Amino acid sequence: MKILTFDIEDWFHLLDHPGTASVDAWASFESRISENVDYILDQLDMRDQIATFFILGWVAEKYPLIVRRIAESGHQIGSHSYAHGLVYKQTKEEFTQDLIRSVGLIEDCIGRKVECYRAPGFSVTPSEVWVFEALVENGISYDSSIFPAARSHGGFDSFSFSEPVRVQYNRAVIKEFPLNFRSFLGKKFIFSGGGYFRILPAPLLKRLFQENGYLMTYFHPRDFDFGQPVLPGLSFSKRFKSYVGLSSSKAKFELILDCTEFGSLADCDKKIDWSEAPCISFTPRDIVI
Repeated sequence: MKILTFDIEDWFHLLDHPGTASVDAWASFESRISENVDYILDQLDMRDQIATFFILGWVAEKYPLIVRRIAESGHQIGSHSYAHGLVYKQTKEEFTQDLIRSVGLIEDCIGRKVECYRAPGFSVTPSEVWVFEALVENGISYDSSIFPAARSHGGFDSFSFSEPVRVQYNRAVIKEFPLNFRSFLGKKFIFSGGGYFRILPAPLLKRLFQENGYLMTYFHPRDFDFGQPVLPGLSFSKRFKSYVGLSSSKAKFELILDCTEFGSLADCDKKIDWSEAPCISFTPRDIVI
């Protein structure tokens, strides 16, 4: 079960950067999203591959034709929030309003229901397990927001599953598709998207993609844009993570597409007997403060 997903945001939508933290500031940057989405769609069409695209509500608002083009190509559409804010910096009420806004804008674009969600930066930590209840209450059936390892945007290192599971919070139950991980010297590592994908050598990626029975990918349009500008004011670490490997990313991506048969979240959802899937239950008492 290998799932192909894309987080549709522009090149300047980097998290934890003061110059791009405000939605109002985004208008000052030249957009590169259309040509980068075209590249992705062309590559998928050439290989008859179907994927899930998690769309920023802001993108749906500003560039509805891009969202319609993705949907008309036969791909599944989900929400990636409206304002690309880190979940662990929001209250449940703030998160819910952002979710409702994003879903409404996307559904207006594509004319069908949005059923899946991914948090910006996989920023659901043990302190935000209420997010699962908020998603269910607002019509989301399945989620892919769990990064089951430590990372700069929090991560959920105590989440031990590297396969689809049911997650319950209070009475709300949602289908969760976490990122997959491998273990090395007692540490978890992620390889199936973003900077992790861009930095690893192609032969190793090919082997890892083939070996994993369950695989959850996550790519961004900017991951394939070698000519994108570099945002000013980034730390060395942030600059490295955001721009490493861009010169070879297209070749790696095309190699992986050629040797892997992918599906969307919706495709894989139909193949799972959810009555047999593990169920993880949280209550308000489990929230880590």
